Amino acid sequence: MIGVSVLNANRWGGIDIAGIAKKLNPNVKVVFGGVAASFLWKHFLTHFKEIDAVVIGEGEYSFLNLIKAIENKEKFDAIAGIAFRNGKDIVKTQDADLIRNLDDLPVPANYFTYQHLSLTRGCAGRCTFCGSPEFWRGKVRFHSPEYFINQIEILYQKGVNFFYISDDTFTMREDYVIEICRKIIEKNIRISWFAISKVSYISEEMLCWMRKAGCIQISYGVESGSQKIRELLNKNISEEQILRAFSLTTRYGILARAYFIYGCPGETEDTIRETIDLIMKIKPLSVIFYILDIFPGTAICDAFMRKYNLTDDIWLNRIEDILYFEKDPDLPKEKVLAFGKQLRESYYAHLSEFADNIELSDNKELYPFHADFLSRLGMTFSHGDYAKIEAVSDKDQTAETLYTEALRYFPDHRAYLGLGMVYQKRRDFQKAQQILSEGIGHYPQSESLNLCMGITLMNRGDFQQKHWNIF
Repeated sequence: MIGVSVLNANRWGGIDIAGIAKKLNPNVKVVFGGVAASFLWKHFLTHFKEIDAVVIGEGEYSFLNLIKAIENKEKFDAIAGIAFRNGKDIVKTQDADLIRNLDDLPVPANYFTYQHLSLTRGCAGRCTFCGSPEFWRGKVRFHSPEYFINQIEILYQKGVNFFYISDDTFTMREDYVIEICRKIIEKNIRISWFAISKVSYISEEMLCWMRKAGCIQISYGVESGSQKIRELLNKNISEEQILRAFSLTTRYGILARAYFIYGCPGETEDTIRETIDLIMKIKPLSVIFYILDIFPGTAICDAFMRKYNLTDDIWLNRIEDILYFEKDPDLPKEKVLAFGKQLRESYYAHLSEFADNIELSDNKELYPFHADFLSRLGMTFSHGDYAKIEAVSDKDQTAETLYTEALRYFPDHRAYLGLGMVYQKRRDFQKAQQILSEGIGHYPQSESLNLCMGITLMNRGDFQQKHWNIF
């Protein structure tokens, strides 16, 4: 048997794998599962004979029962939560029950090494562009904090020190989040991690605990500055909540990333202007802009299909996604692309200004974390993603400001290194030597600081042995 997890974007890759598998072994059973398979089960089984069955929705028990049935040469009819081909007919069985206690599942870290974690399944929101509400049947279930921490401990012992917590809304239960953070700190698990949240599920106490436990980025779905567009997308968030979440997240030294969607029904120059105005208010230090995609299982997709009299056969086109504007006569391609260009240009033109006006908490316990936050951001401007974007202005000056500010909070290793490299880039080797000497005083065994110092000294023509006595 071959199982293929299918998202909308990789569905053709899954179909190709199924075809290759059948050519190599005509008797192999190919089973699709995952979000796209769950919403397009009939489409896949109708059009692609190389697919034998589809697991619909939450798949652990349905897939296990399917394997047992194949091993025992039993019929599939009694297996809940699947669809399959029976001769010329396509049969869908009754829905499987959702797993009541997620902690009953085996701990995958005992068998695999990975970085993506989840505390929950499901989302309390019902955003019209997202398939999560339908896939999880509008319910939210939680692992216990103990189960979650156990995964982290096992993976940490395997050498994993960065995690992406991929819950739709990780911070939904504040008590669970704080307990998890306490345990990470108590057990001295030195990790960094990203999370996803909703602007209405944030508190200062929780953010403080998250930062001390290693959280360095939280992503928020803002989607639009237009209340009209947010209502269309059923975001159920206010501008006041958005402003508060971004201000507090940054205050505690966590990078607040904003997701925006453009090219929505009713999008105009005015709504784009509203989005730009909101960006100016929240001053995000990371933004991702998306064009509205159509995904099976979403309310927007259902309305789209009805409005334009379409069927699931649209997914027979060998493309990853379908963009909403492609069918909407009020959203010509050129206009939507211009919207995206306008958003990006405006954001990048002000990004350095946002970075120069960061307001952090005066809690001295957080000073080392503030330094880490500022130096990470500085490295993004001087040597990371922002360094490569021409539209971002004053990159090196912004990086210098961030590194310098970081060192006011704490003797941060990355800040010393970054500032030294900024001075090297300017060929100000005297300043580079001064700051690197200070850094080496704090971190005498640092290979990167000493290497950077060596480069500085060579550029100054100084090869005296006294500079190298640490080796």
